[in-house]
Amino acid sequence: MADPLDLFLAAPPGLEPWLAEELRELGYAPQTTAGGVTVSGTWSDVWRLNLECRGATRVLARIAEFRAFHLAQLDKRARKVAWGDVLRADRPVKIEATCRKSKIYHAGAASERIARAIQEELGAPVSDDAALTLKVRIDDNNVQVSVDTSGEALYKRGHKEWVGKAPLRETMAALLLRAAGFNGKMPVVDPMCGSGTFVLEAAGMAGGWQPGRDRAFAFEHLANFDAGAVSDLRRLDGGTSLHFRGSDRDAGAIRGATANAERADLTQATQFDMAPVSDFAPPEGPPGLVMCNPPYGARIGNRKPLFALYGALGETLKTRFAGWRVGIVTSDGGLAKATGLSLTESAPIAHGSLRVKLYTAQL
Repeated sequence: MADPLDLFLAAPPGLEPWLAEELRELGYAPQTTAGGVTVSGTWSDVWRLNLECRGATRVLARIAEFRAFHLAQLDKRARKVAWGDVLRADRPVKIEATCRKSKIYHAGAASERIARAIQEELGAPVSDDAALTLKVRIDDNNVQVSVDTSGEALYKRGHKEWVGKAPLRETMAALLLRAAGFNGKMPVVDPMCGSGTFVLEAAGMAGGWQPGRDRAFAFEHLANFDAGAVSDLRRLDGGTSLHFRGSDRDAGAIRGATANAERADLTQATQFDMAPVSDFAPPEGPPGLVMCNPPYGARIGNRKPLFALYGALGETLKTRFAGWRVGIVTSDGGLAKATGLSLTESAPIAHGSLRVKLYTAQL
């Protein structure tokens, strides 16, 4: 359990390279793997990454690793782990185990052995309702034990109370903005903004606001939690001279997005207006990025009426947004084609039960 730690930061499959890019900007040397990125760090890095990383879904810290070929061996070696270095005897913990290509193939039995070791060696209670989760991965007879230091997924920033139909998670939005070419130094507009996720994430990225500044984390329940050190890392300020705009034809969406911006302390950098796509116009100033997550058949139902909407979007962009970049997220290539834009499509990206693609263009 000594430093350095192996830290795994989860990301939607298909967006791992963009999470790696963010981590390089934060000063780490990431290794990309399926479903996320691994970096080496200390417990201070655990606190920092939860507070500052925009694209990660959660941060896992590996606290033990050993070989085990049967349940008795798993039990014996789990008891040698210095659980008290990380876990507290007075805080419950949840155990989640997975088994793959191993002689230990029963995940439930493996969870029971780990739970018993923690209860009898440390005295900590084990509960399915615990705020703190240990993830045990047994792969090819190699046991890796990691603690989920985030708790609630990191897309829950703590300020977004209003959500619209089929919302996009903040962590995914941050990575999609990167994938579309956003560098924090250009304006971003969204003509179908819904709850304002793209606009708020872009403003936060440009202004340097910490995404985790308004929320709590599971690491606060750890034995080695240093409240003073975390307080020193937490920043509540930020700022940008750029302006970020969203519009939507739904008045409820505009009210909700505006309220979300107020809770995030981003009202000075954002603006939300009710308008159809056909009336959307670029703000004054240099060109930037048009980023949107329009409705599509898999999440709405009937796709036929959407062809006109995508056509109107394409016409608005072609006639009014010369020099701007465009990023459109959809699972429907036919609808993307209906924009009439010369789009480049990404590899598939996991979005819940769907697979979407990012379609980009330079106008």
